[in-house]
Amino acid sequence: MAFFFEAVCVIRSLFSSENFNYNTDGYEGDGAEDGKSQDGSETLPYIDESPTMSPQLCAPQGPDGETVSPTPPEGLLAGGDIEKGLEMKKLVLSGFLASEEIYINQLEALLLPMRPLKATATTSQPVLTIQQVETIFYKIQDIFEIHKEFYDALLPNIQQWDEKVTVGHLFQKLASQLGVYKAFVDNYKVALETAEKCSQANSQFQKISENLKVKGPKDAKDCTTTVSMEALLYKPIDRVTRSTLVLHDLLKHTPKDHPDFPLLQDALRISQNFLSSINEEIDPRRTAVTTPKGEARQLVKDGFLVEVSESSRKLRHVFLFTDLLLCAKMKKTAVGRHQQYECKWYIPLADLTFQTLDDSDSCPSIQVLPEHEIEEMKIKISVLKSEIQKEKKAPKGQSRVERLRKKMNEQESWLLLHSPTIPFRIHNKHGKSYLFLLSSDYERSEWKESIQKLQKKDLQACVLSSVELQVLTSSCFKLRTVHNIPVTSNKDDEETPGLYGFLHVIVHSAKGFKESANLYCTLEVDSFGYFVSKAKTRVFRDTSEPQWNEEFEIELEGSQYLRILCYEKCYDKSMLNKDDNEIVDKIMGKGQVQLDPQTVQSKNWHMDVIEMNGIKVEFSMKFTSRDLSLKRTPSKKQSGVFGVKINVVTKRERSKVPYIVRQCIEEVEKRGIDEVGIYRISGVATDIQALKLAFDTNTKDILVMLSDMDINAIAGTLKLYFRELPEPLLTDRLYPAFMEGIALSDPAAKENCMMHLLRSLPDPNLMTFLTLLEHLKRVAEKEPINKMSLHNLATVFGPTLLRPSESESTKGQHITSASDIWSHDVMAQVQVLLYYLQHPPISFAELKRNTLYFSTDV
Repeated sequence: MAFFFEAVCVIRSLFSSENFNYNTDGYEGDGAEDGKSQDGSETLPYIDESPTMSPQLCAPQGPDGETVSPTPPEGLLAGGDIEKGLEMKKLVLSGFLASEEIYINQLEALLLPMRPLKATATTSQPVLTIQQVETIFYKIQDIFEIHKEFYDALLPNIQQWDEKVTVGHLFQKLASQLGVYKAFVDNYKVALETAEKCSQANSQFQKISENLKVKGPKDAKDCTTTVSMEALLYKPIDRVTRSTLVLHDLLKHTPKDHPDFPLLQDALRISQNFLSSINEEIDPRRTAVTTPKGEARQLVKDGFLVEVSESSRKLRHVFLFTDLLLCAKMKKTAVGRHQQYECKWYIPLADLTFQTLDDSDSCPSIQVLPEHEIEEMKIKISVLKSEIQKEKKAPKGQSRVERLRKKMNEQESWLLLHSPTIPFRIHNKHGKSYLFLLSSDYERSEWKESIQKLQKKDLQACVLSSVELQVLTSSCFKLRTVHNIPVTSNKDDEETPGLYGFLHVIVHSAKGFKESANLYCTLEVDSFGYFVSKAKTRVFRDTSEPQWNEEFEIELEGSQYLRILCYEKCYDKSMLNKDDNEIVDKIMGKGQVQLDPQTVQSKNWHMDVIEMNGIKVEFSMKFTSRDLSLKRTPSKKQSGVFGVKINVVTKRERSKVPYIVRQCIEEVEKRGIDEVGIYRISGVATDIQALKLAFDTNTKDILVMLSDMDINAIAGTLKLYFRELPEPLLTDRLYPAFMEGIALSDPAAKENCMMHLLRSLPDPNLMTFLTLLEHLKRVAEKEPINKMSLHNLATVFGPTLLRPSESESTKGQHITSASDIWSHDVMAQVQVLLYYLQHPPISFAELKRNTLYFSTDV
C-alpha cells in the first residue's frame, strides 16, 4: 500500500505546482534552481521510478501551493522567436515520446503474465481465478492500446518535423480517453490488495509478481530490467501527472495562432479536471498541517459553498480536514498582499451530525428568489458575453472590455450566490446548526460521503486554541485545491466556451446493483457555473438490471459536463415532502463525463459507460448545435400536422385551433398542472416521437396513448409542434414589428402597438395563440406547486413561438455565433410572450371588434 500513498502524494504535489523546471537538452523552465522556487520555497522533485528513464526527462519542479494555469506566460514567444519556440516544442515532444516508449514497455511487461494466468485459470490447477486476474490487471490492456496508438501516431510527426506539423489533436484524443484511467484508479487499491493476498497464498504467483521483465528502449541492446508488479501497477497513476506537465510545457512553446494551441489547451483543461477529480476520490495524504500540540491533520476536500447566515446568503470556502470541518471567508487585503482566510466557524467531525428535519426549527429557513429573476440575470450575462466578443474585435475596445468583464463578474457572482436551493444541513451536537445551499444533489452527496468516510475512523473531539485556529486557517490558502469561484470571467479567453445547443441522450441500462430495487436516473448539465437537473427516467420497478432505453433532448447553455445520478425511489409516504427541495430518494451512484466537442459533435451516436460505486450506467449521446436544431424545416408530407402551416391544418380539420394543441393542453391540465417543472423538464424523446407519429397519421387510438403517456412527453410534444411549424406562430412578417413594439418605453404606445399586432395575425394563429396563452396562465397559477412562473413559461415558449424561420433574426441583423443565441433577440422574444402573459385576459371577439387602437401599417 505504500505505493498507493506515494502515488497520491506525487499527484497532489505536482498538480498544485506552479513553476516547473522541465529540463530537456539545455532548456530550463521558469527560473527555479537548486531545489528552490522563485519565491524561495522548497520544491518537490518529480521522480519517475522507471529504471531506464533518462535523467534529463525527470526534472519538473515546483512549490506546493498554486494550481497550474493552462495559459502560458505572456511574451514567451514574442520578438519573432517562433523558430526557437518550435524547436523547443520538438525537444519537449521528443523527450515525451522517449518516456512514452518506456511506459508502453512497462504496460507490456504487465500484460505478459496476464495471458498465461488467464489461460490456466480454467484448468484443474489454476494459479489465480479469473476474477483475481481481471481485478489485478483491470484496464491494463485498454491503457496499453490507447498509448500504443498515440505513440504510433506521434512518432512519424517527430521524425518528419517542420513548422506545419500538428500534434494537438493527438493529445486532445489522449485526454478524451481519461475515463479508462478513472476506472483504473477506482480499482487501484483493490488490485494491489488482491495481488498482495495472492502472493501470500501462492508462491508461484509471488515469484512471477516480483520478477517482471521490462524491455529497454529500441536503441538500447539487450537492456531489460526486473521490476515488481506493485511498482508497475503504480505507473498509470504516475503517467497522467506526467502528461499534464508536458502539456503545460508544449503550450509555452506553441504560438497562440498555431492550430495546436486551442487543442493542447483543451487537452490540458481536461487532464487537470481529471486530476482534480481523482485527487478528491482516492483519499490522498495531503501535506500535513501540524498544530502547536503536534497533531497532524490533512486536507481532504475543499470548495465554495453558499451559507445561509443571518438570513442572507454568503459565499464561503469550506475545508474538510481529517478531523474537522472549517468554514472560512476570504479577507479583504491590501493590493499586492497575499489573500488570507478568516475562520467563521469549525466543527470537529466527532461532534458533527447531519441534521434531521425534525431539528429544522433551530436552522435558518431557505429563502428562494423567484425563478424569473434568475432567468433574467442569465440573459443579462449572455448579452454581456456577446458585447465583450464584439468589443474585442473593435480597434480600441480593450478598455471597454475590462469594464464589461468587471460587470459580468459581478452578475455571475450574484447568480452563483442566489441560484442554489438544495439544503445541506449540518449540526454540532454540542452547539449550533448550519445551513448550506447547493445547486445539485450530486455535490451534497459528495460532501456527505466524504465526511461520513472520515467519521468511520476513531475520531477524538478537539477544541482549538486561538493560535492553533490561526495556524490552521493560514494554511488553507496554501492547501486549497479550488482557487476561483466557477464563473466565466475567471476563465481564460482561449478556454473552451462550452456547448450551446441540444444534447440528445439515451439512458440505456444499468448493472451492478446487489439487490432488486425501484430505480431511476436523473441527468444534469452545468450552466452559468452551477448544475441544473434537466431530465429524469421513469422508475424501473423491482429489478437489479433496469433497462430504461429512454432518449432525452437537453438544452445546453455553455455546458461542459453531463452528470448522471442513479436513485432508489422511496414510496414510503411518511418520508415524502418533509422539506422543500429535499430529495428523500436514496442515491445509489453518481458520475459525470466531459462533453468533449470533438466526440459529441459527430453526427453519429457516441456510446459510453459511467462507473459509479460498482454500478455501471450505459448511455449514448450526440449533439446538435443551436443553429441546426432551431432551423424551421417545412414537412414534405402535407397530410400530417408537424411542419405543416397552421392554416392548412385547421382548414383540413375544420377547427379554429389544431387538434394536437387542444388535446395536449387538455391532458396537461388534467394531470400535469401540478407536475414540478412542467414544460421545462424534458420528456422521453422516443415517447415524443411516438406521439408525433400518431398525430401525423391521425391514429384512432391517440386518446388512449395520451392517457397512458408520461406527462412530460405530452408537454414536449406540444413544444415540438410549435418549434417545427414552417413559420413561427406569430409569423415571420410581423416579427420585426414585435421586436420594435416590445422595445417601446411609453406604456400606452406599447399597449396600442402590441394589441394591433395581435389583431394583424391570421385567425388560426391568433386563436391558437390566445388558447395557449390562457393555458399557460392556468399553469402559472400553480407556481407554488409546479415551480413554473409566467417568466419561466415565457422563457420556454417565447423563442419557440417567435423565432423566425430564416437564419436572420431581423433584417440586416445576423446571429454571429451559437453562444450569441441567448442575446438581444432571445431576450426580446421572451419579453414579448411575457407581456401577453401578464396582460389581462384577451378575447378574440373583443380584439377584433375593438377600434380604439390606433392602426398603423406593419
